Amino acid sequence: MTANRLELAVQYAARDSEVPKRAFFETCARAALAGAAGELVIRIVDETESAELNERYRGKHGATNVLAFPAGDLAIPDAEPRPLGDVVICAAVVATEAREQGKELTAHWAHTVIHGCLHLLGFDHEAESDAREMESREADLLAGLGIGDPYQSER
Repeated sequence: MTANRLELAVQYAARDSEVPKRAFFETCARAALAGAAGELVIRIVDETESAELNERYRGKHGATNVLAFPAGDLAIPDAEPRPLGDVVICAAVVATEAREQGKELTAHWAHTVIHGCLHLLGFDHEAESDAREMESREADLLAGLGIGDPYQSER
């Protein structure tokens, strides 16, 4: 593997005609991961799978828009490519959120992918200061893709 090479696998486990194509996910992931090298899996799921994963790994009931599973210590030291982690996105939740929040669907998909990838890099939003930092980074990355600040109405 060459330096700064991102290897992306996209798994389509949900049947939804409004899910973006692989090239879209690659563009968003490359922006978020800013030259990181390694292997990333983005899995598009339905509400059932999202809810099961959310319950199992976060102890929370119901489907959620995005879950991130950083490889972290699970990474095999000499693995080529080095696993970065998995981002699991629920297509139905993303579509519902976009509609309810009056956001363009493609822009909300981009935000969701970037948000999940930033979690793989260690960004978090549990504390207020961390949330502001993560939201600012998301807004900057989205701007680089020609997408407006998703938090603008909240600021």
